[in-house]
This record gives sequence, C-alpha cells and structure tokens, in this order.
Amino acid sequence: MAAHNQVQITIPKDHNDQKQTPEGDFDYSQRAQWVRASVLGANDGLVSIASLMMGVGAVQKDVKAMILTGFAGLFAGACSMAIGEFVSVYSQLDIERAQIKRDKETGGQNQEDDEGNKEQLPNPFQAAVASAIAFSLGAIVPILASAFIASHRVRLAVIVAAVSLALFAFGGIGAFLGKSPIVKSCARVLIGGWMAMAITFGLTKLISSTTGMEF
Repeated sequence: MAAHNQVQITIPKDHNDQKQTPEGDFDYSQRAQWVRASVLGANDGLVSIASLMMGVGAVQKDVKAMILTGFAGLFAGACSMAIGEFVSVYSQLDIERAQIKRDKETGGQNQEDDEGNKEQLPNPFQAAVASAIAFSLGAIVPILASAFIASHRVRLAVIVAAVSLALFAFGGIGAFLGKSPIVKSCARVLIGGWMAMAITFGLTKLISSTTGMEF
C-alpha cells in the first residue's frame, strides 16, 4: 500500500481582527439608555401637561388659568421625572457594580472585560438631566399652543392637534433611533395620549357637574 503524506498548514490568527467589531454588530445599549429617558420624558411632558390643561379647560374658560396650570405642571413634572430617573438609574448602577464585583471575585472576568463593563455603566446624573429636559420640551408644546388663542373651544382643539403631532413625531424619532417599528411606536404613543386627555377631560367635567363646583 502506498502511504499518504498529509501536509497540514497552520495559519496564524490575527488578534487585531478579533478585537474589531463589525459595523452591523453595533451595540445600541448606550443609545437605548438615552432614547428611553428622552422619549419617555417627552411623552410624559406632552401627555401630562396636555391632560392637565384639558382638565382645567373642561371647567375653566380663562386662558390664564390654563397656562398657569400648565407651567406649574411643567415645573413639578420635570423635577419629578429627574428625581425618579436618578433613583432608578442609580439603583441599576449599584446592581451592575455589585455583579461586576462578584464576577471579579470568582475569577470569571478578566481586566479587559472589567474595563469594558465600567464604560457601559449608565450615568444617573446624565439620565436625570436628559429626562427633565425632555419632559420640559414636551410640556411646553400645549402651553405654547394655547397661549395666543382667545376662543375656548378652538384653544382646546388646537391643544389636541398640537399634542397629537408632537406625539407622532416623538414616537417616530424614538422608533428610528431605537431601531424599532415606526408605525407601531407612533400609534402606541398617539392612542395613549388621546386616551389620557379624554379621560382627564371627561372625569373633570363629570366631577364639576355632579358636585356643582364652579371655577
């Protein structure tokens, strides 16, 4: 029998290629953090202040009362969003730090992984500021929409129209940045905003009519 001579060639691996991240495998974790805080803050500002102003408009035709109520809700809501986001992200930060420490103690994580995880940890201060700014930007939309309209009914209609357009825009931007379906995201935030405004307006009108309160 003839002997078969096998020649094996070993090609060294390029370690630099292993460290390169393909463009298609982009990590959206950091972007998702900012998108979540900004979109939630803007949507909350739009829906909360618009619903609050619609509730006041159900029993009060004075434009000054609606605008003052809107600004009061803007300040209170922005502070509330900032504090809530700070506490939430800081709690997440503590949990992730504890997990990194446990992995490091058990030897399941090297120094490069440790440094990479530290870079991906969320910043509670930045998230709080982003949430407060986004809430304020969303809340100012119904205030500006109602500020220069004298007719009460037209004012309410303009608030609904302006908030609907803003909700649609914020939903589309959030879906685009977060790489999620745009149509579903826009429809979800739009229907939710309409429901919040309608419920607030209807319940305030009902309470006013049943209790006989006049403003």
